[in-house]
Amino acid sequence: MEMNGKRVICLMIFIQLFMVTGMTAQPAGFNYDESKVPEYSLPDPLVSLDGKGIMDASGWTNHRRAEVLELFQTHVYGRRPADPKRVSYVEASNVIALQGKAVRKQVTIRLDELGDGFDINVLIYLPPTIKGPVPAFLGYNFGGNQSIHADPGIIMPTSWMREERGVGYEGGIANEKSRGLSARRWPVEMILERGYALVNVYYGDIEADHAEGWKSGVRSQINRDDQGDHLEPDDWSAISAWSWGLSRVLDYLETDSAVDATKVAVFGHSRLGKTSLWAGASDERFALTISNDSGCGGAALNRRAFGETVQRINTNFPHWFSERFKTYNDNESALPVDQHMLIALMAPRPVYIASAEEDQWADPKGEFLSGKHAGPVYELFGLKGVEVDKQPSIHEPVGSSIGYHIRAGKHDVTDYDWEQYLNFADKHLR
Repeated sequence: MEMNGKRVICLMIFIQLFMVTGMTAQPAGFNYDESKVPEYSLPDPLVSLDGKGIMDASGWTNHRRAEVLELFQTHVYGRRPADPKRVSYVEASNVIALQGKAVRKQVTIRLDELGDGFDINVLIYLPPTIKGPVPAFLGYNFGGNQSIHADPGIIMPTSWMREERGVGYEGGIANEKSRGLSARRWPVEMILERGYALVNVYYGDIEADHAEGWKSGVRSQINRDDQGDHLEPDDWSAISAWSWGLSRVLDYLETDSAVDATKVAVFGHSRLGKTSLWAGASDERFALTISNDSGCGGAALNRRAFGETVQRINTNFPHWFSERFKTYNDNESALPVDQHMLIALMAPRPVYIASAEEDQWADPKGEFLSGKHAGPVYELFGLKGVEVDKQPSIHEPVGSSIGYHIRAGKHDVTDYDWEQYLNFADKHLR
């Protein structure tokens, strides 16, 4: 009985790490050997559907970009709907927080046309000594706004939470134990000291992260057209819903005089790194896009079938991508796009891709190669991409308009990662 109890405790700890912090193991039975990567040919982002080559920035901006975006909407992420027609903002008073190191603001975005239950709760930390609008990092958290810092003034969320007994999520509701649970991933003071605001949102405010989550999230209310309880092949996915929510936060930031909405970097880790990439591709108002360990369906090339595959991700997380994406299970070569073309959709805006050495499940080399193969599109604008032919060594950041690094360690977000993002933002947003 004692041994069984220990096993249960170990299993609970693993589940907590996986679901709350987004950590993943390296499942057996998948390819982690470069010599076993299948031969593949990538679709050319600079050849249009009619076979004509794209020769200049105008050809990309006015023609090819729309083609590539349409292909991703049709085959991978589904179609994001139009902007909501009626939205209101409820702002809490600005208060000095974190022993004078921040100004804290909390805002409720109300999607009025959807009625009650669809509020987006936004936490904003601003540098306390800088006057005028400041650039900002915008990103989702996994466990509620209160999880990113122990600050007792952060409003406790009421949205769906995954059941996590003993760590602050009993009964699917966040409680005081969850304050600061993920603070190590969000170096708030470091970001503020560098002169940036941090804008944070709980992704569950948009849609619960499970296969049936769309039935109670925004996807149940928008673009349904009496379809009942099924999804069409190119209906928007959870990742599209979450990315759509980031655009709604940017809508608000355009009304906030404390933030420079023309200099907002959208950031995400793991599944939320996939989300940040799709947000940056879909909404050109984002000035900079950051992908942290986003892997399959994010920055990693699908055709490499290294680590997590299209078939595995669609089986384990059927709600993340569109229904049509499932037709490419074990059939990646039939995709009319690959993820280097997703990175190219950011051009000419800067994009940063980060990998972790021990996170082979996310295919670090495939993440680098996506950045590299997006380079020709940036060159149309007279810009340089990653600037190297081979994946760099550990802790050697590279790149100009396309930044990349691989660090030691596992699937996570570290201070080292944030230091690189801040340096990259200093170069492009200052």
